[in-house]
Amino acid sequence: MSDTLKDSSSPNAFGASPLAQPAPPRAFWGLFDRKERWALSWRGRVILAFALVLVGALFLRGVYPFLATTHRLGADVLAVEGWVHEYAIQATADEFRSGSYRRVFTTGGPVEGIGGYINDFQTSASVAAELLKKVGVPDESLQMVPSRVMDRDRTYASAVALRNWFREHNMPVHSIDVVTEDLHARRTRLLFQKALGKDVQVGIIAVPNPDYPANRWWRYSEGVKDVISEGAAYVYAKFFFWPAREGSHHVEALKR
Repeated sequence: MSDTLKDSSSPNAFGASPLAQPAPPRAFWGLFDRKERWALSWRGRVILAFALVLVGALFLRGVYPFLATTHRLGADVLAVEGWVHEYAIQATADEFRSGSYRRVFTTGGPVEGIGGYINDFQTSASVAAELLKKVGVPDESLQMVPSRVMDRDRTYASAVALRNWFREHNMPVHSIDVVTEDLHARRTRLLFQKALGKDVQVGIIAVPNPDYPANRWWRYSEGVKDVISEGAAYVYAKFFFWPAREGSHHVEALKR
């Protein structure tokens, strides 16, 4: 009878107590423990792989049209970023002729390779204005608005220079269409809107890159490079760029 009571009162009679379980194996002087863990089964791995392929396909199809957005406002003022290639200059001239624009403004800072600002005529704004004249835009409709900023945030600085020009010449502008190259479009619109303010509507016109098709950009090294660089630049502009206050040395105030 006493043996039966002993057996029924022992820990092994109803299962081992958690406090009595052996410690897990350890290695490297107790720095590592071996423990049980959950892992994906073959079915889970297949589902995960399918989901990753689906997300990748959606990214490949959606990132280019997201960045290279076009949204015309039908404004009477047109602007073009001066650094664009000649195919975008020609597209700007075609846009001017087909729309109801009164003026075309070219923006941009010092041309690359000269070490910084020298004068207004050695800026991308000046270069773009001369190219637009060559493709038939009337001189009286053109106005270059150079920026003196050459370091980072050049797009924003160019938009600030344009805003300052409007103010200095008492030209009220309520809407404007901006021409730029394909993948730069969404970032350009975002930064021009920040610079011009909420009282000015900013439209955007993205000119396709003729060097690779937009629907198969991932097959071309240039397309991959452009999408990665412009995607990262847009994320920075959207979430990490905070415009400096007026009067700061970081944002120029053109004094001409």
